[in-house]
Amino acid sequence: MPEITLELIREAHARIRGQIRRTPVLTSTRLDELAGAKLFFKCENFQKTGSFKTRGALNAILSLTDAEASHGVATHSSGNHAAAVSWAAGLRGIPAFVVMPRTASRFKVASVERYGGRIVFCEPTHQAREEAAAKVIEETGAALVHPYNDGRIIAGQGTVALEFVEDVPDLDAVICPVGGGGLLAGTAIAAKGLAPAIKVFGGEPEGAADTSLSFSSGIRQPVTGPASIADGLLAFVGDLNFPVILRLVDGIITVPDAAIAAAMRQLLEVMKIAVEPSAAVAYAAVATGKTAAAGMRIGVILSGGNVDLERIPWAKEVSV
Repeated sequence: MPEITLELIREAHARIRGQIRRTPVLTSTRLDELAGAKLFFKCENFQKTGSFKTRGALNAILSLTDAEASHGVATHSSGNHAAAVSWAAGLRGIPAFVVMPRTASRFKVASVERYGGRIVFCEPTHQAREEAAAKVIEETGAALVHPYNDGRIIAGQGTVALEFVEDVPDLDAVICPVGGGGLLAGTAIAAKGLAPAIKVFGGEPEGAADTSLSFSSGIRQPVTGPASIADGLLAFVGDLNFPVILRLVDGIITVPDAAIAAAMRQLLEVMKIAVEPSAAVAYAAVATGKTAAAGMRIGVILSGGNVDLERIPWAKEVSV
């Protein structure tokens, strides 16, 4: 697989821009005052299917040859990537076979079904997801569209930062959530390709801090039994993404679930925008003061807005 470069990210953007939204960048004087910095929010919660995952999925599926796409596509996902693949496959007129954990929220299952994805449920472990997807591919001949460990996915996700830095060219830093690492790797390549002095940070839940642990040691290290309200960030950082993250990312910031819930609520109350817990992680890293943000111009990627109204964290026993 070729090295992912700024040029490949530009090619991905040219391939997908006719079908995606160039999402807005919003600001808030009140949140600037609280952070002691100038914040710019790239709102992928307004993206097609409700998250940035649409970019990578569409780039990957449009990159397939007719022969590769002839039996459809397959993937595994807890929700957002599953919906994105189902939507993008529908645009190309091919079936999407989606493996989801049986614990996935009904809200995200319904989204996948709405976009035409054919769901296979599995146990809620990474191994079970991989094994179920492999079985689906064996039975159907579908092409794998991995949720994060795929160069086409990384390039597609990098288009978020490509737009961001073009629209706000004087950012000092940009921070995004990290789970499998496709968004963070793509962000680092695009942002530093356009503005070499920019700092790039990943935000990660404390209960699923494999990227932070791996970044500190220089060796990929999984976390046993990752758990967080940020269910989209429980994946183990991919082996394609990790070297990029080691080379280009300036740090990984971990935050507790209580801070994630508080950030999610504050964005709703102050900016009147709904983001899911995984998307609130990046802002939580700023709001908790862990980014040393004073006086800086910071770009915050709000990665998705697929909020399950039955699982709003502050409606339960979460201290905020």
